Amino acid sequence: MGEKEVLVIASKVKSYIKSKGDLKCSAAVADVLSEKVRAMCDEAIQNAVADKRKTVQDKDVR
Repeated sequence: MGEKEVLVIASKVKSYIKSKGDLKCSAAVADVLSEKVRAMCDEAIQNAVADKRKTVQDKDVR
């Protein structure tokens, strides 16, 4: 698989950070957030499978 895909929109993250704290955002933040989102998705997938469903639902994200 090699390089992991970025799962967040970097421009939206940068805009949000700037609006909340008038701060700049390094490019690496998108990678770190993507890893966190990936981990959350993996957990939600496990929860859906444990409930014998093929659809990840909001209740699976804990």
